[in-house]
Amino acid sequence: MASEQQIKRYLAYWFQLGKKMIVCNGQTALLPKQIITGDRYSQEFEELWEYIISPDSKDCYLEGTLQTIAELLTPKWDIDPCARCEMPVPMFNVGLPPESCTCHDVPNWPNTELPPPREPVSTLNRLNSIRDRLNLVENESDIVSG
Repeated sequence: MASEQQIKRYLAYWFQLGKKMIVCNGQTALLPKQIITGDRYSQEFEELWEYIISPDSKDCYLEGTLQTIAELLTPKWDIDPCARCEMPVPMFNVGLPPESCTCHDVPNWPNTELPPPREPVSTLNRLNSIRDRLNLVENESDIVSG
């Protein structure tokens, strides 16, 4: 079963490639201008996410897909990497997988020469992790040379 966090990540990745959220039974297409701000999702993305999971959104789905977000929140679906492009895609966890990856109509995708879409990254946490690894290597070399 896909968690809300997995579905949120799935949408953020596809929004970064220009896919839109179709709402109001296909009458409106929404795409946040900014998805990530620093180490978190943007306020605009968070507001769209809140709307998507609210009862007011009515049958919203990601452009190029057949599953509504409400369907993805049921136990029948998982979010897994696409076998073709590694992007997160909905997979029916009982029976056959969906017909195709959402990337099927994104021109020139997958493109390994471009940075892939990503989640927000905490610079402080990342730098602390690098520091900790360097300290570990330094301590190991002191033991060997000591």
